Amino acid sequence: MFALTILLAVGGGWWFSGQLKPLNPSDTPRYVRFENPSSLGDALTRLQNGKILRNATATRLFAKWKRAGGTVRRGTYTLGGNMTAGEVLEALKKPIRRMVRLPETNWAQRTANLLEKDEVGPASKYMELTKSPSEFNGSVSFPLPQTSLEGYLFPDTYDIPPLTTPKEVIRRQLAAFEQKIWKGLGEPKNLHRAIIIASMVEMEVARDSERPIVAGVIENRLKLGMPLQIDAAINYGIQKWRPLTYDDYKHVDSPYNLYTHKGLPPGPICSPSLKSIEAALNPTKHNFLYYVALPSGRSLFSATYAEHLKNVQKRRDAIKRGTPE
Repeated sequence: MFALTILLAVGGGWWFSGQLKPLNPSDTPRYVRFENPSSLGDALTRLQNGKILRNATATRLFAKWKRAGGTVRRGTYTLGGNMTAGEVLEALKKPIRRMVRLPETNWAQRTANLLEKDEVGPASKYMELTKSPSEFNGSVSFPLPQTSLEGYLFPDTYDIPPLTTPKEVIRRQLAAFEQKIWKGLGEPKNLHRAIIIASMVEMEVARDSERPIVAGVIENRLKLGMPLQIDAAINYGIQKWRPLTYDDYKHVDSPYNLYTHKGLPPGPICSPSLKSIEAALNPTKHNFLYYVALPSGRSLFSATYAEHLKNVQKRRDAIKRGTPE
C-alpha cells in the first residue's frame, strides 16, 4: 500500500510537471490583447482555448504555489505555445503595449498623474508640454491655443507601446482631436469658445440627451450677463476635486470662480467628449436659466429662480428618502 502511494505521488508529480511544459515547442510567439482587466484564471482559460497554454488549471495551481496570482492588466502581450507555464505567467506580469483609458472628465494634471501611475512618463514632463502648445506647431491642421492644450487632449483609450514619451502621448491625443473633432465636425468656427463651453457641459451633465440643453442654459446666462455659477470650474481653479463650501464660492480668488466672475472661464476645464462638443456647437434653444441634477442623474430645468428653488427641494427630498428621484 505504501509503495502504491509513493508510485501515485511520483506519477502525479510527473503528470503535473508535464502540464507545465510548452504545448507546441515549434510555435511562433504572437501578440495577444486583453481589452479589459481579467482575472488570472479567466486569462489562462483563454490562453488554453487559444492553443497557447497546455493546461489552465495546472498553471493556475502552479501560480498559486509561486504566489503569482492577481489581475492581468489590459494591454498587448507576446505569448506563444513554445512557452512554459512559468514563462507565460512571467509574460503576463507586464504588457508590451498598455491600453490606458484617459477619461473625458480629466483635466490635464489628472491625466498626467494617471500616465505617471501607468509608468508612461513623469507627470511633470506631461504638464510642462501641455503648457507649451508651440512644441506641437505643424503637428496638426487646426489652430492650437497659445498658452495651454487643456481641452484639446482628446479623451480615449490609447494603446501605448513601450518607451512611449509624454510628448508622443500628447501628439496622439492631438491627432485624435484633429480626426474626430476638427475634421469630423467640419472644421467648426469659434472652436476655442466651443471647447470651453463643452468642457463645462462635460463636468455638469451625466446624460448625453441633456448636454445640448445645458449648453443652451450657458448661452442664455451669457446673453443676460448672469454668472454661470458652475462648481466644476472652481474645482479646476483650485485643482482639487472635492465638494465645495460656502467659503469656496465667496472667497476662491480665481478667474475660474464663476460665482464671482461673469462670462466664460479663461480656458477649458477638462477634456470634453465628442457629445459635449457637439452640444456646445448646437445648443438647444429654450428659456431655461437654471438646472439641478437629481440623484438618478436626470436634470430638472427651470426658467425662473422660484421654479429652481422648487427643483432644489425635490433633489433634497430624494436624497433624504434615499431614492433616485
